Amino acid sequence: MTTEPVSFPRRHARTQRFTLGAPRAFAVAPDGSRVAYLRSSSGTDRANMLWVLDLPEGAERVVADPFALLGGADERLSAEERARRERSREGGAGIVSYATDSAVELASFALSGRLFVAELQAGTVREIPVPGPVVDPRPSPDGRLVAYVVGGALRFAELAGERAGTVAEPESETVTYGLAEFIAAEEMDRSRGFWWSPESDRLLVARADDSPVGRWWISDPAHPEREPQQVAYPAAGTPNADVRLFVLTLDGVRTEVVWDRKKYPYLARVHWSAAGAPLILVQSRDQRGQLFLAVDPDTGATRMVHAEEDPHWLDLFPGVPCWSPSGQLVRIADEGGARVLAVGERPLTGAQLHVRAVLDVSADDVLVSASAGAEAAGTEIGEVHVYRVNELGLERVSQEPGVHSAVRAGGVTVLVSAVPGRPGAQVQVLRDGKPAATVVSYAEDPGLSPRITFTQGGARRIPCALLMPTDYDGVTPLPVLMDPYGGPHGPRVVAAHNAHLTSQWFADQGFAVVVADGRGTPGRSPAWEKAVRGDFTVSLDDQIEALHDLAERHPLDLSRVAIRGWSYGGWLAGLAVLRRPDVFHAGIAGAPVTDWRLYDTHYTERYLGDPAAAPEAYADSSLVTDEGLSSPAEPHRPLMVVHGTADDNVVFAHALRLSSALLAAGRPHEVLPLSGVTHMTPQEQVAENLLLLQVDFLKRALGLGQE
Repeated sequence: MTTEPVSFPRRHARTQRFTLGAPRAFAVAPDGSRVAYLRSSSGTDRANMLWVLDLPEGAERVVADPFALLGGADERLSAEERARRERSREGGAGIVSYATDSAVELASFALSGRLFVAELQAGTVREIPVPGPVVDPRPSPDGRLVAYVVGGALRFAELAGERAGTVAEPESETVTYGLAEFIAAEEMDRSRGFWWSPESDRLLVARADDSPVGRWWISDPAHPEREPQQVAYPAAGTPNADVRLFVLTLDGVRTEVVWDRKKYPYLARVHWSAAGAPLILVQSRDQRGQLFLAVDPDTGATRMVHAEEDPHWLDLFPGVPCWSPSGQLVRIADEGGARVLAVGERPLTGAQLHVRAVLDVSADDVLVSASAGAEAAGTEIGEVHVYRVNELGLERVSQEPGVHSAVRAGGVTVLVSAVPGRPGAQVQVLRDGKPAATVVSYAEDPGLSPRITFTQGGARRIPCALLMPTDYDGVTPLPVLMDPYGGPHGPRVVAAHNAHLTSQWFADQGFAVVVADGRGTPGRSPAWEKAVRGDFTVSLDDQIEALHDLAERHPLDLSRVAIRGWSYGGWLAGLAVLRRPDVFHAGIAGAPVTDWRLYDTHYTERYLGDPAAAPEAYADSSLVTDEGLSSPAEPHRPLMVVHGTADDNVVFAHALRLSSALLAAGRPHEVLPLSGVTHMTPQEQVAENLLLLQVDFLKRALGLGQE
């Protein structure tokens, strides 16, 4: 009996987009002797283990296996841990994150709410008895203590003795110590809420009180017997959580860090190293002003190190602000029309690079990830490289055309490289710039090779990826599927193999698939990203411009054009068929933001402003207030709306309000509710069938296969 091959949609879902089994979350010992990382045992195993690569031998070993530590029992996650994973889009299991001491000799992690510490050199693991369930345990820099959060309280335990205690206890049910509030975790990329001092004797601790935040209720209609989940959701124009910062000793003595919280309410970044005083970055509510403040940990007083203002908004970047070993401020800034790296008051890069993140700072240089500046962007479409930068100039560390990132310490660099012609990502360990070892990936081979043409479209030179069927004859005009995200934070035109697997699968169903990164998407220039200020609809203009320009050079059938997307891309798909039915003939809107007044403060107000002060910006970018909805004019294009009922980021109300508005306007549409699904779709069968149902809808809507 022959076994039917497993379909791509099933394998794509089962392997979590072919990410399972790939090594990630690297930490390099400062003496260069070892690299720690997470990896599951195969391309279909969700449970990550903690591994160590010993150098210079290059031998790998498992340090912590969740199956052994839990005795084969299933994991149990607290509500706080589930929320953390949703904010970070974590679909894995087992050890999904860990923290180390400064020497990378000790690692701590939570597993099923229990606290474990691992001696990385010895390869031993032990459980620390603590009241649970534990969230975000972090060792002190000297490795003697570990701090963690339980029930909103920050606690600590001594690893070699009996000492343990509570650093801060919440005053009410709405208060937490040591956790990132919703906005910080979802939009600021600040996933933590406490930071050890370099001397391991005290901590900086964020206190978040979400009592001012409006309460929403998220229920699962498929299970009416279950109580709805209460969520504190700060919708645009409504109050945020009250966030304060304290210096706390292990004895509970507290000193509040003082700054103008009324003018700068957002605590965006915290950095505490031996190179200088604690450093914080605070932002105004409209994100047009921010302060870099040095903290006196004895008094809580702050002094301004640097201030920035921007007429549009100020972005936050990974790895900064921080101090250089010599005590200079390291930051990324928009200056002179470029995104530059600055150390002290001096920019070290110019228009040749668009700096994205600071990866490491040493006495000799700064390691950054960057893409080509605006003038050279057409020669390196979708590429991101790693560079060493200092006052003498810059040197590119990554060589292959692709998307690269790195972690570095002690002369050892872990370089992670994804390229268009090779599945997955390759992990090389470099010592003093020379290959020393490779970290193997157990991720499955997709068995599918994207046929990608990277190009630019239109007068604006919009970055595009065009994918044709594997067996395409190069002549026959094909129906078009636009497959964008198309907005802030979400570049889709990336020079990497696996990023285009789903698009290629759709192409193999008989489509020419176009992925276009218009204005608002990152990676080109500050002006490009900030062109969406006050008007998201320019994203749609750029999709159309790219489509029409590509059609002049490729055999695209403009009489049959569909568009699909998720989240911002879902909103864009809905906007396309409602406002431009002359261009788009069908759309699939997945988890779309249909009314921006229902999305969160930090994201939405950055681009559209305060809804009370700029109601027209919200109306113009809304699907449910679209004037076209009430117009009887034809054509009414087929639209499928897909949404998870348990989504606490883009809540299910978005889909329901759009459906109601469409129904009231007499517009035919389909709604596909995903019961119990959040903003992610990790369930294997749901993810698989979602792809199949989309293809079926597109073929029906465009009349394919009916000739």
